[in-house]
Parts: sequence; structure tokens; C-alpha cells
Amino acid sequence: MNRTDRLFAIVELLRAVSPRPRSARELGERFAVTARTIERDILALQQAQVPIYAERGRRGGYVLDRSMSLPPLNFSPEEAVAIAIALNRSGDQPFADQARSAMGKLMAAMPAAAGERARELATRVQLLSSTSEREELEPRTAGPIARVIEGALLAGVVLEIEYGDVRGAVSSRAVEPGVFVGGRGGVWYLVAWCRLRDDVRVFRLDRIRAAEVTAERVPTRRMADFASHVPDMVTLYPALD
Repeated sequence: MNRTDRLFAIVELLRAVSPRPRSARELGERFAVTARTIERDILALQQAQVPIYAERGRRGGYVLDRSMSLPPLNFSPEEAVAIAIALNRSGDQPFADQARSAMGKLMAAMPAAAGERARELATRVQLLSSTSEREELEPRTAGPIARVIEGALLAGVVLEIEYGDVRGAVSSRAVEPGVFVGGRGGVWYLVAWCRLRDDVRVFRLDRIRAAEVTAERVPTRRMADFASHVPDMVTLYPALD
């Protein structure tokens, strides 16, 4: 993790646990750096007008001002567990890390009693899987390639990839990311305009061997042009409201 990413992650972590403090030692262990490095990071954030202050005492540490944190949420323990179940198979899907981050913020912002009830209730829910599926159910961060693809899609820039087809042949492609598509069995696809084929192509994320973001902006294309190239699937969008 580079310093810019770490600074952002420190703010997000402190926001999630506010008003509870986190010491430099705890933050250092979380981000695999020294406490002294964390102290310099906090100073840089304070100089950038981020409202972080230090609480003294044995249980003290750094705290993000409450005005920058979420108020207690009116999620019931049952709703929190339902969200956790829905996110459980996030695996290496797009925005998997953000999904787990959101779950952490939700739990940190819930009133203490409701949060403890949700944790207790979660122990009464079990998800069955075969031994081969066990690894898929264990929390893990999204791989670096998935993060690169997310970044290209969000920034609207051309992506250079090394792609292995079903026969294992690898080709270099410059593609214009269009949409992510979640398929059956947890398989995810990137639908993109392939400059090599001069047409829309569907790429399985687990067959992308390497990915690199470029500085070239992609031209505007209709989302319908991408969705229409996904065979035998009904297009649905994540419900946000």
C-alpha cells in the first residue's frame, strides 16, 4: 500500500470506529508500518485540515471528529445479519473490498447493544458448502487485477490486459471498460470494447492474467451496447433504493 492509499485508509478506519480511539501502535499493526510512520501520517492529515485529534490516557489514541462520522444507524440486528449474508460470497467480485468496508462501517455505527445482538445472531446462521468451496467463503481481499479493472472503470480510461482464452492462448488487448456482469456460479465478467477486434467482447475476470491502466480517456458509448452482448442472461442492476 502506498502512502496516499494508507492516508485515505486511516481516515476511513477512524471514521468507521469514531468516537472510539485507535492508537498509533494499533494503526501501525493494521497497516504493517511503524507507530512512528503512523504519527507522521496523522500529522500530514492534520495539516491537510482533516479533523483528527489525540485523546490522552492509557486507552487513548487518535479520533476523527464526530461530525465526520456516521450517526448511530437504525438497522436492526436482523437487517445487519441479512446484509452480512448477502456480502458473504463477495470473494473477488468487483468492489468486494468496498463491500466489506461498508459492512465494517455499518457495524461500527450501530448502537453497541444492537451490534452485540447482531454478532450473537450471526453465530446462529451457518452457510453450507463443500470442502472445495470453503476457501470461497473465507473473507479475502480482491486481487490486484480486480482493483486495477475497478479503477479503470471508475476513471473511464483505456485498460491494457493480457487475456487467456478457453484454450489457454494469451493475447494482449487494449479495451474500453463498459460494465461488470455477475454470472452464475460466482463468475464475473468485464464487458468492454476490444480495440483488437474492433467490437464488444466479454472477458472472464479470472482469465485476465495482467491489467494496466492507461491515461487515455475512453469515448462515450451507450450502456445498452455492452449489455446486449451478454448471451443468455437477463440484465439486472444493483438496487440502491
